Amino acid sequence: MLVEMLKSKIHRARVTEKRLDYEGSITIDSILMEGADIAENEKVHVLNLNNGARFETYVIKGRKNSGQICLNGAAARLAEKDDIVIIVSYAQMDASERSGFKPKIVKVNSSNKIIRSQEINNNGK
Repeated sequence: MLVEMLKSKIHRARVTEKRLDYEGSITIDSILMEGADIAENEKVHVLNLNNGARFETYVIKGRKNSGQICLNGAAARLAEKDDIVIIVSYAQMDASERSGFKPKIVKVNSSNKIIRSQEINNNGK
């Protein structure tokens, strides 16, 4: 049996821009993508801490070291510039994969620069 598990998370990123007239997606600084092991075109969930919105979309690679978190298309209606979001990706795993897997968690500062990157084990450490 496969179970969907947390694969990675960018924690408390700040929305830097919105582009309503663009195909739906989220553009993320490529350094943040690399740190969180999120691939271009990967499906992610975006959780908006300011208004409670939760939505899924796919990732577009942003400029390296730009701090860019840009909501595009319909997703741009679900957040405002400077809203704080959590970007989460999941992976399907069987029991043997789950037991040793550690999600990658990237925490950022107010400029979306990595302040801590860690892998957490199944008991949260």
